[in-house]
Amino acid sequence: MNNQLKHRLIDKILVSKDEKLLSAIDQILDSVSDQTTGDALTKEQKLMLEMSEQDIKNNETISQSELDKEDLTWLREK
Repeated sequence: MNNQLKHRLIDKILVSKDEKLLSAIDQILDSVSDQTTGDALTKEQKLMLEMSEQDIKNNETISQSELDKEDLTWLREK
């Protein structure tokens, strides 16, 4: 991807005050992002994301601080 093009677009977006234009750009990028993400993921990655969503729904998560504690415990055992 051409970085100059990205920078030009970012500059134009930053100075724009046209809410309709910004909304249209947002919608375009959302639709392209959805298509790109869906095609770019492997079956395994999609499965992992689905499993993660199930973990969240089932409240099978731990906090970052708890994870850090577990990491320290694991590292001390090695």
